[in-house]
Amino acid sequence: MKRVYLGLLTIILITFLSACDQNEDTDTETEEQVIPVETIHVTEGDLAIEKTLYGRIAPSSTTPVLIQTPGEIDKLEVENGDQVEEDELIAKLKTPAGIQEIKAPEAGEIMKLEVKEGDITSDTEPLAMIVDMDELIINFSVTSNVRALFEKEGTYQTMIDGDEYEIEITSIHSLPDDTGLYPIEATVENKDNNLLPGMIAMLSLPEKKVENTLLLPTEAIFEDSDGAYVYIVKDNLAEKRKINIIESQSDKTAFEGEVNEGDEVIINGQLTVSDGSKVDVIEEENQS
Repeated sequence: MKRVYLGLLTIILITFLSACDQNEDTDTETEEQVIPVETIHVTEGDLAIEKTLYGRIAPSSTTPVLIQTPGEIDKLEVENGDQVEEDELIAKLKTPAGIQEIKAPEAGEIMKLEVKEGDITSDTEPLAMIVDMDELIINFSVTSNVRALFEKEGTYQTMIDGDEYEIEITSIHSLPDDTGLYPIEATVENKDNNLLPGMIAMLSLPEKKVENTLLLPTEAIFEDSDGAYVYIVKDNLAEKRKINIIESQSDKTAFEGEVNEGDEVIINGQLTVSDGSKVDVIEEENQS
């Protein structure tokens, strides 16, 4: 009986010691868990708040090619897409009065030529249209507040089909259109003939500026029911700091709060940290 008692005591003691060892291993693993993060330093500067506008491209001029007397198309000298000069021969018509020559009233590109040789033409519809594609118009429709941001003859950088172009404002209407918006017209040079009517131009216009403010990438900031916050790094520990957002753009945010210029803020890895987490800064980014 004594041997059985000693055996049970030995088993209990071994189990207890094993449990203690496991707890020590778990505590050691918990203590040694370090989360890798990337950080960026808080800077002070100005944040420009931009308004994004969209405009549609149109020809600067469209001139109809008219005929005086109906007749049969005897010969076509051009086709759609051809460039013509003023007074260049476009077509010859057979009419009761003889052969009539149709010439270009303006220089430009031939469009909407929908007849072929042998067709009978009418004098009530244009034979074709001549479009000036060297300089195009961009039409914007804006609110009264945005209208005040434009300057006539001012130049702005605009994105069209992935490329940047410089446009010049040529007209700022004082009266709204039927939609209640104010038309703004601009011109853009079509040097490489890459632009076409109907394309969309995107213009980012500075709307206002927040001066002398703390700045961070917007992706570093989180919000919950208690408000906005970031994680800063102090002595290799993550500290949660509350902030107030002043203005925010897709890339940068102006803010104030429990953060100072030069503080090291976590920008990547903050989803896996909490207040007091031990962290290892593996990369510091420079804010441009």
